[in-house]
Amino acid sequence: MTRVDFYILPDAAADGREHFACRLAEKIYKMGHTLYLHTGSPEQAQQFDELLWRYKASSFLPHAIEGDDQNHDYQNEAPKILIGHRSETPLAPHSHSDVLINLAPTVPGFFSRFERVAELINQAEDLKVAGRERFKFYRDRGYQPETHKI
Repeated sequence: MTRVDFYILPDAAADGREHFACRLAEKIYKMGHTLYLHTGSPEQAQQFDELLWRYKASSFLPHAIEGDDQNHDYQNEAPKILIGHRSETPLAPHSHSDVLINLAPTVPGFFSRFERVAELINQAEDLKVAGRERFKFYRDRGYQPETHKI
C-alpha cells in the first residue's frame, strides 16, 4: 500500500513549498529513486522546471517536463525527475513509480501507483483547507497518512 506523508511547513511563504519540494527532490534523487512531481497547471510545471535549474549551484537534478520532447535528449533513459500536471488523465507516467510529490490542490487519480506520496502544506489558509481535504480523502480510503512538522 502507498505510504502517504504530509509535510507541514512553518509559515505561509509564497515559495516555501516549492523550495521544500526541491530539497525533497534532491534527497529522493540522491537515494536513487524516481520522482514524479505533480503540479496544478502547465504554468506551475514550467515554474518548477525553472526553479530546479537554479535551485543549487552545487548540484544538478536531471529533470524534464512530461511531454516536452525538446528536453528529452537522453539516450533511451528518462530523467529521474519528471514534472507534470496531467489534469486530463488519471494515468501516471509508467517510468516513474517510486515517489510522487503532489503540489496540486487535489489528489491525482493515479497516486496509488506510487510507493510514496508527499503532500506539502504551508500555513496559507487555502492550502491548509485543501490539505485537510486531501488528508481526509486518503484516510477515508484506508491509508494511514503521517504528518511531519518541518
